[in-house]
Amino acid sequence: MHALASVRPLRWLAPAVYVAALSVYMWSEGVPVGRERLLVWIVLGLLALSTANVGGWFRGVLFEWLPLALVLAVYDVLRGHADGLLFSAWYRPQLEVDSFLSGGTVPTVWLQDRLWDAAHVHWYDYAAWIVYVSYFLATYVVAGFLWFFARDRFRRYVGSVALLAGMAFATFALFPAAPPWLASRVGLLGHTDRLIGPISGEIPFVSLSFENLVDRGWEYSNPVAAVPSLHAAYTLLVAIFLWRHTRWGRPLLALYPPAMAFALVYTAEHYLADVLLGWLYTLVAIWAVGRVAAALAARARVPG
Repeated sequence: MHALASVRPLRWLAPAVYVAALSVYMWSEGVPVGRERLLVWIVLGLLALSTANVGGWFRGVLFEWLPLALVLAVYDVLRGHADGLLFSAWYRPQLEVDSFLSGGTVPTVWLQDRLWDAAHVHWYDYAAWIVYVSYFLATYVVAGFLWFFARDRFRRYVGSVALLAGMAFATFALFPAAPPWLASRVGLLGHTDRLIGPISGEIPFVSLSFENLVDRGWEYSNPVAAVPSLHAAYTLLVAIFLWRHTRWGRPLLALYPPAMAFALVYTAEHYLADVLLGWLYTLVAIWAVGRVAAALAARARVPG
């Protein structure tokens, strides 16, 4: 009884201390968007909410969060070395698919011709930037939400995240593909600009919050790892796994994947074909993980 009474104040104090510490960190360092820092803050937040079961939190970190972090760290390194690992980069297939889908004009060229003004960044440019950058936060924040509120779905979710990373790496190695901005540079596509950098330069707080993220991304970047789009794939994954947990948020969840598609195509990071393939990969990953989970559950029900 005494132990229970001593834990109760922690249920309120620990989250308050966490929020205060995170606020101080964000004030001095910016939003913790780098994967390692973000995962650390998510895990600490889960600790603040798990003071009544610290042992369960520790087991979760050791057997669920740590393997996820290691898988994604290995993926980062492998992705950076997939460039030219087996084949030289492809430029035309994805370009021609987009041209076919849009009736002749590649969507990135069409959008930038009508919307982009290098001398004046518009509200929709900022909106596209925000949606694009949300990818670096949403995948892991949703993992934290599911771990705390729906542990069984958390395991399926991280299984899908890991499988998507593996499927994407295999595709990058077998089919290295250039994005629109790179095709423009070599003269195979009409003029396009890679817009994330110029838009970032117009956002006052970006150097504080996102500069290290950009540097880190370029350190492990692979300019011909564009097919499929993992931005698109993980965005759809987030929307699907959150769908049953909110009703009021469903309109936003329904808009999130197409908004990311627009941001990726408009900023010349991806072709529409890359986005569509990313969505297909997501559906395949969810199906495959679901089949494995069902098989394991059936096996567990069989008497020894």
